[in-house]
Amino acid sequence: MLGNRGVLVSTASTIVVLGLIALAIAMSPGADIVRERFFSWEHLKQSFLGTETSPSVVSAFLLNIRIFMTAEVIILVLALVIAVVRSIPGPVFFPLRAMAVAYTDLFRGIPLILVLYMIGFGVPGLGLKYFSSVADVTYGIVALVLVYSAYVAEVYRAGIDSVHESQVAAARSLGLSRWKSMRFVVLPQAIRRVIPPLLNDFIGLQKDTALVSVLGSIEAARAAQIYGAENFNYASYVVAAALFVLMTIPLARFTDHLIARDRRRREAGFAR
Repeated sequence: MLGNRGVLVSTASTIVVLGLIALAIAMSPGADIVRERFFSWEHLKQSFLGTETSPSVVSAFLLNIRIFMTAEVIILVLALVIAVVRSIPGPVFFPLRAMAVAYTDLFRGIPLILVLYMIGFGVPGLGLKYFSSVADVTYGIVALVLVYSAYVAEVYRAGIDSVHESQVAAARSLGLSRWKSMRFVVLPQAIRRVIPPLLNDFIGLQKDTALVSVLGSIEAARAAQIYGAENFNYASYVVAAALFVLMTIPLARFTDHLIARDRRRREAGFAR
């Protein structure tokens, strides 16, 4: 009963707040101009479908999805390798650990936009046979992978460090090698624990695919910019923003579901 009442109160308060915001916008002096520039139905439809001189925003958004899916797969693998390398003990592996630390520190410290510029404009200038003549999208994916792998590697490493040392000791006492202990005991537990923060990182990755447009690729944000420049109307930006939101919300709700499920499991374990 109390739970249903809380849901009703929160829903009603949300509606009231949104209504007040909408009312404040509608009563502002420039409301008519904003409505025409950003929410004109004709321009929303034209930018969504495309015209003879400007690409469709929704078609360009498919490029964002392809960039996101490709980069995500590579990031998951590369970041896991980096995290495992940083977790290898012993003085023999110190150079590898140092390289992994340097990589994560470097690419977490450089803004993504600068990495895009350096990769997208620097590599073609080198004149290398196989690397300096690829598509702009490829350079964009490489930049995204370099930056996000550094962040995701730290998420993986936090998961690995969260597994108690007794787990490794038990695995070693059963005759497993250090690598097999990592593969069959530590990593399964670590990856399961870090799935929610990983999904949060990939929500950010999905949005940052729009930055690839600085290299010339016509994705959703670039298509919206082209339409706005040709028609002096910004409804195309609203369409692009709506597409990103529609892509992001399901992933965000799935992340919330996983977090809630993990909390319930932990609470059930404490109850026992």
